[in-house]
Amino acid sequence: MLNTMNIAGHDIGVCSWSLAPRDTPDLIARVKKLGLQHVQIALGELAQMDDKRKHQELGLLRNSGLTFTAGMVGFPGEDYTTITTIKKTGGFVSEAEFPIRKAIAKSAGQIAREMGIKMVSTHVGFVPPSSDPNYDKIIGRTCEIASDFGALGLQVLMETGQESAPELLQFINDLRCKNVRVNFDPANMILYGAGDPIEAIGILGRHIAHVHVKDATLSDAPGAAWGSEVPFGTGQVPPKEFLRALKDAGYTGPLVIEREAGEMRMEDVAFAIDTLRKAAPVT
Repeated sequence: MLNTMNIAGHDIGVCSWSLAPRDTPDLIARVKKLGLQHVQIALGELAQMDDKRKHQELGLLRNSGLTFTAGMVGFPGEDYTTITTIKKTGGFVSEAEFPIRKAIAKSAGQIAREMGIKMVSTHVGFVPPSSDPNYDKIIGRTCEIASDFGALGLQVLMETGQESAPELLQFINDLRCKNVRVNFDPANMILYGAGDPIEAIGILGRHIAHVHVKDATLSDAPGAAWGSEVPFGTGQVPPKEFLRALKDAGYTGPLVIEREAGEMRMEDVAFAIDTLRKAAPVT
């Protein structure tokens, strides 16, 4: 077993997709080179493999010595070109895409259970205001996924960012399914123009079950145009306040570094680790 990196009481990990690995052995090597053990693992590709290939890949992951904090599932056809395009194509919003996305999510959940993973994150899509006629439809679809996951002993983690924290809190409170929690991503709040991430931690509090370490800067037209993702510690997420807010909210789970932009992923993840170390309170 690898040595666990722990900063400010949190196990430190990385998102598998952030390292842009060539294949699973390359992923394992990159995680170890960073001195990490904890990984949030992308499950979408695994979920769509044939049984023989899937068995081989899962064998490599099981024997890697890595610890998996959560799974993640995205969907074919999600278009992140602009905020407008992802609003139309993301998550469980599309009537035509929902059946296949539900099936992919269920397959990802089954793999998570096989791997001993207890949580899987996803973007459920833009949640309309509670006064919108489609609000109940998104409530229902989210609970359909949550029901499939509940039968597997899993929690659904909703990514933050597309809604403000008060809107997301209302949505969670309105759900009839109780195995839905939050994957908190401070940069997404900034990228989507959805509010102050530090304030959002206080609002979402006990619903936070998994946390991304990511940073961004606001666009000139927040909510209409994307902000810019930047290495953690160089944007508008203040590292010390971030750690303090998580502590105040009672969050003791992993901090998982996500980097989805740039050509220097390993260096940027290493920089994020260093930033966390410098931000951690002296004990």
